[in-house]
Amino acid sequence: MRSPRCHFLILLIQFVFIISNHYIIPIRCEENKKSGVEMDVGIILDLETDVAKVTHICIVLALEDYHATASRSALRIVPHLRDSKKDDVEAASAAIYLLKDVQVHAIYGPQMSTQTDFVADLGRRAKVPIISPATSPLLSVKENPFFIRGALPSSSQTKAIAAVVKNYDWSEVVVIYEDSSYGTGIVPYLTDALQEINTLISYRSVISPSANDDQILKELYNLNTKQTRVFVVHLQPYLASRLFLKAKEAGMMSSGYAWIITDVLTSLLALVDHSVIESSMQGVLGIKPYVPRSNELNNFTQRWSRRFHQEYPDMDPVELNVLGLWAYDGITALAKAVEKVGVSAIPKFKKSDTRENLTQLDALGTSELGSLLLHSMQNIKLTTGLSGDFHIVGGELQPSPYEIVNIIGKGERSVGFWTEKDGISYKLKMNGKTAKSINEQLGAIIWPGESTIAPRGWEIPTSGKSLRIGVPVNVLLDEFSKVERDSKTQTLVATGLCVDIFIEVINFMPYAVPYRLIPFQIPDRPTSQDYDDLDYKVSSKEYDAVVGDVTNLASRSKYVDFTLPFTESGISAVVPVKDDDRKNAWIFLKPLKGELWITTGAFFIFIGFVVWVLEHRANEEFRGPKHKQVGMIFWFSFSTLVFAHKEKVTSNLTRFVLIVWVFVVLVLTSSYTASLTSMLTVQQLQPTIKDLNDLIKNGEYVGYQKGSFVKAFLNRMKFDSSKLRSYSTLEEYNDALSRGSKNGGVGAIIDELPYLRLFLKKYCKKYIMVGPTFKTAGFGLVFPKGSPLVPDFSRAVLKVKEGGEFTKNGIQKYSGNETDCPQNDGTSDSLRVDSFKGLFLIAGVSAVSALLVFFLIFLYQNRGILATDDSIGQKLSAIAKAFNEEKDNSNSKSEKPSERNEESQMTTVVFTASEGSTEALPDLPSQSPEIRISNGLGASPSDEGFSTTEPTTSVHESII
Repeated sequence: MRSPRCHFLILLIQFVFIISNHYIIPIRCEENKKSGVEMDVGIILDLETDVAKVTHICIVLALEDYHATASRSALRIVPHLRDSKKDDVEAASAAIYLLKDVQVHAIYGPQMSTQTDFVADLGRRAKVPIISPATSPLLSVKENPFFIRGALPSSSQTKAIAAVVKNYDWSEVVVIYEDSSYGTGIVPYLTDALQEINTLISYRSVISPSANDDQILKELYNLNTKQTRVFVVHLQPYLASRLFLKAKEAGMMSSGYAWIITDVLTSLLALVDHSVIESSMQGVLGIKPYVPRSNELNNFTQRWSRRFHQEYPDMDPVELNVLGLWAYDGITALAKAVEKVGVSAIPKFKKSDTRENLTQLDALGTSELGSLLLHSMQNIKLTTGLSGDFHIVGGELQPSPYEIVNIIGKGERSVGFWTEKDGISYKLKMNGKTAKSINEQLGAIIWPGESTIAPRGWEIPTSGKSLRIGVPVNVLLDEFSKVERDSKTQTLVATGLCVDIFIEVINFMPYAVPYRLIPFQIPDRPTSQDYDDLDYKVSSKEYDAVVGDVTNLASRSKYVDFTLPFTESGISAVVPVKDDDRKNAWIFLKPLKGELWITTGAFFIFIGFVVWVLEHRANEEFRGPKHKQVGMIFWFSFSTLVFAHKEKVTSNLTRFVLIVWVFVVLVLTSSYTASLTSMLTVQQLQPTIKDLNDLIKNGEYVGYQKGSFVKAFLNRMKFDSSKLRSYSTLEEYNDALSRGSKNGGVGAIIDELPYLRLFLKKYCKKYIMVGPTFKTAGFGLVFPKGSPLVPDFSRAVLKVKEGGEFTKNGIQKYSGNETDCPQNDGTSDSLRVDSFKGLFLIAGVSAVSALLVFFLIFLYQNRGILATDDSIGQKLSAIAKAFNEEKDNSNSKSEKPSERNEESQMTTVVFTASEGSTEALPDLPSQSPEIRISNGLGASPSDEGFSTTEPTTSVHESII
């Protein structure tokens, strides 16, 4: 991507180029005797920095190693080193000189991203690949086709940082970065990585490279007044060392703080003064690319140290770092790409224009070899690189595992690793080319302040202020929250259900939380907007939290966070109760529903009919005139209701039907008796309306709390807006319900359960709550969006609710005990036919089965009629006559009807004689004073028959 400053730098570059003496810093490897084909390669470094000097020696050793292993006839790489002197213009001037005068076919460098931005554009013009260790993600390979990144971009470590943050469940971090393109480039990528794990960047602290110590200390004091105690530092070593010195002075390197430094500082930690590390950086976590240990690396390190001392004898000892290893591998990869191209001769630059008076940029030619090298370098891999797997794909160096270190003493200690595939691990097991995690935990870490306990990630601000807790003062419903001034101490004292629960929650917090209750006056006519304004004061940090009857709503959750609710949730309705049914003259009909009465009566008639059919032919008591038989059907069946039937039955089928039916009658009468007894002895509060649908159907007026979100709920429930009336006090609720819809009141009050419980506490004898209950979130504690206090307070709320005792006592204290008021769910106590379906089914099946058996036997006995040639009508008439005929049911087949008539007449005479004198009975035997009444069929009732009444007593007569 071309820098917007390019056009402004052109004239300045030309001027610097003209006055430059074009002095090339000699590289020792150039002194070797040349043979074969030579290719010029440019190197641009900031030789005033230690990093550049480390890189310089690595490049020299890389070229020496390449030339030592290559044949004498192979292509030789000739380096040309230029010093950019930490200046963008100097870097551009060096690049123009290398491209125009030396005609290099590749350039390694510069180090700085701002320098690389312009040099990469020059490489595009000259078609020369620019291999740079610049780490800024703002440099895009796609926008700069001849740019090859020879180091990992700083954005590649953001997921590793996010993994460490997630490992300790830190919900917020503060990012401290340098005010430069190097510093700002990582911020968008770090923000995205943290958002993926639901962690917020609560504050961004920008430090200018030119900031003095006082400015740095002032910014640290500002950070110390905030809650977040996790800091991610992305600064150059020099600026970072000053920051940590001042952090130590501000008391921010003590227990409870967590510091994470990025790879640029961790990898160059050796460049930081040891006194700074020992005094001000103990316990810091660092992220850096992992470099596997090997014999080749150990040998190279020794060679590098000797060579560095030779080249820079006046410098203090410097350690080899990963940037130097990447430079070594980058030059080695370039040499490998040159071999892969396999050119026999190096072509000169192709001039684009031969006109005179051209600018330095216009005079640049194009390299024919550069495009070939670019294609070869864009996808190259060194499996045995000193830095590990050095693999470039599409011009970008591929990420390697990151090592997580803990700064202890004078240096660092490895505590774990991170890979994009496997995440965090304590150790890496290298299987071939793949790094696999052993476990998902980091090693033991010594945190700032020599603490072994992981910081919580936040603290109450150290400014000495307690949490400012807003308490809504509702003069209408002060049972929930109330703030009064103590007459003796003149201090504000808060009471109420919400306040008591909050204090109990504070007692369950795992740490001390200082707080100060601040009243927030709610007007006499509270509205939902007033409570929203209270929440806005929390989001604007005027209050740190709110405790009161504030309902968790989705609209409010957009700008504040709620804890788990501490009250029961739901919206329900309260309606008046009906008059006492015990004064009703027809209450005896209420135990059974109308359909059950009808079903029971129909079964009585049906069972009576079945008994009549089964007994009509064989039982004299079920014979006679038609009106007598119809009366017998009704009398016999209904008399079983009180078990008063005295008629004897003779058929076993009848006995089977009656056994089942008597059991059904027993269950029915028992259930009826129990239900009627309950209605007469227990007070029943029956609601005038059973559910909300009845309100809509009947067009009843409905009341709700003024300003509550319940109005929006009622509109969603399709209530007519003209039927809604708002009220503000419990007394207004009572007055409206007492008058009813027809007299300017309402048929029901719909509100949240806590308010309805409070209302019923005062008026439980007059009103009742009916369902269904519509779930809502309930009352919760309110905190600013993203507050780290929310999880801990939510867990404390759960502990309070799980304990149960305080919640139960608190609700009874302010809302009363529900058991003190008779409650009813609105359902009728009348018994329904559904409860007895099984019994009726058994009775019906028994009766139908008996009828079926009877008719089969009857038809078999009269099969002669069916066998005749008569018409169907004649057969049916004959069958009906046979059914109406009395069946001979005597015990002896030889007994004649005349004998039965004589016996009947004898019985009549006996009864007549008993009413007259003994002279009317001259022929009766004198030895039998006891006479048993016969049933006219030659059998005694005590010998045969079915009756649930007491056995018939004997009739004793004295025969005179």
